[in-house]
Amino acid sequence: MATRSPVSTELPPDYKPWPALWAMVIGFFMILVDNTIVSVATPAIMEDFRTDYNTVIWVTSAYLLAYAVPLLVTGRLGDRFGPKNMYLLGLTIFTLASLWCGLTGSIEMLIVARVVQGFGAALITPQTMAVITRTFAPANRGAAMALWGATAGVATLVGPILGGVLVDSLGWEWIFFVNIPVGIIGFVLAVRLVPVLTTHTHTFDWLGVALSGIGVFLVVFGVQEGEKYDWGTIEGIVSVPLLIALGLVTFAAFVFWQSRIRKEPLVPLSLFRDRNFSLGNAGIALVSLSITAMSLPFFFYAQGVRGWSPTESALLMAPMAVVLILLAPFVGKLVDRTHPRNITLVGFGTAAVAMFWLSQLITPTTPVWQLCLPMALFGVSNACLWAPLSATATRNLPMASAGSGAGVYNTTRQIGAVLGSAAIAALIQARLTANGIEGSSQDLQDAGDAMPSAIQGPFAEAMSQTLYLPVAAFVVGLVLVLFLAKPTHAGHGGPRAAAKEAAPTA
Repeated sequence: MATRSPVSTELPPDYKPWPALWAMVIGFFMILVDNTIVSVATPAIMEDFRTDYNTVIWVTSAYLLAYAVPLLVTGRLGDRFGPKNMYLLGLTIFTLASLWCGLTGSIEMLIVARVVQGFGAALITPQTMAVITRTFAPANRGAAMALWGATAGVATLVGPILGGVLVDSLGWEWIFFVNIPVGIIGFVLAVRLVPVLTTHTHTFDWLGVALSGIGVFLVVFGVQEGEKYDWGTIEGIVSVPLLIALGLVTFAAFVFWQSRIRKEPLVPLSLFRDRNFSLGNAGIALVSLSITAMSLPFFFYAQGVRGWSPTESALLMAPMAVVLILLAPFVGKLVDRTHPRNITLVGFGTAAVAMFWLSQLITPTTPVWQLCLPMALFGVSNACLWAPLSATATRNLPMASAGSGAGVYNTTRQIGAVLGSAAIAALIQARLTANGIEGSSQDLQDAGDAMPSAIQGPFAEAMSQTLYLPVAAFVVGLVLVLFLAKPTHAGHGGPRAAAKEAAPTA
């Protein structure tokens, strides 16, 4: 049975946190759409700037690096300076950088602008989860996380669709310009609706900042660039395995330092004593890895084998998005009323079935309506994974570490996506070779609908086989969530408890 939060002393007893969350969701949705929207515009950007693929890929890679690396730190900054302040700062940086991206006249400046944009996104993301943790009661947090999770899931799917429409109708610059009015609206709403939560005085762990930043950068950079350098030498003695190894060693040193520092570690390792926090992080990494690993071969198949345009290919994701949106409110209510194991078992189980089902339909002649069926089932999976995992992982976070915990969770999610991208790229190349198709996956992507009919069958077979990777990852997740503990709903949270650390906005 849920415990009752202390009575408010600063916020009105009838304070409702939903308007604040809706205001922050606008910015969160915008930055997550930007994760995927640029991939559709890559050919147009490459043609406009007359550059090569190895250069233009950094328009995406630079953003992902700048987004992933600071997350541990930006979560802690929210604890120190207040999540509202950090959110508004991040939203301002992101919106101005979007304008810069659209106006830039060179590929080099576009990449630099994307780095700034990624840093703004890193400031925004942990604050959304921190505000949920600090303003919603633990017993009601599942419904809030359902909105957060649905936003994350839908944004991932909407990005390619929106990108295709904008590029086809207005030009690639508009995938960035569209962020400007959205950012302004989000800023005004956040100023008016998001409460000013009390800051917690922290000494800053600068050594931890350096070790975590270097470690995450080396691992993410090494994994992102692995396929480009055939997992070998980059230059001189510098190689991809060396960078990844150095990153892991540095990150191990970071963990050791966090265990030794007595006062104010960047990431309190005590957070991981909560079994659900640890399993929730592992679960979201697998989900993020799998969704990324599913998207690449599916779009290669849709555009290369079937000859569909980027927009047409992305629209096949629509059943997933629609089902996710419809189910999210109901799942959110269930999260607050039932054991998280029950919902996440359904999520991982249906995800594994949907991916296996889809893999069997990847042929040159499968009717479109048949492809929509596993996509719709995968919408059920997403609804039963994003919100339950988020709510379960963050339900018992201490108020003073809400930002730090959110930073860990989102770093894990982002690294899962990077690992999924690298793993599926390597697997695609291996399966293409095994099926007698020479040439890199990028060469085949560039061929688009000009792919010779003689290789469409073997190519589709290779893409089908690569989907066994997300199937396997979802099965691992299925096993992990068996060990989730039943929440007690004890502890601090909700507007009444949050009132001890919050002041009403003017």
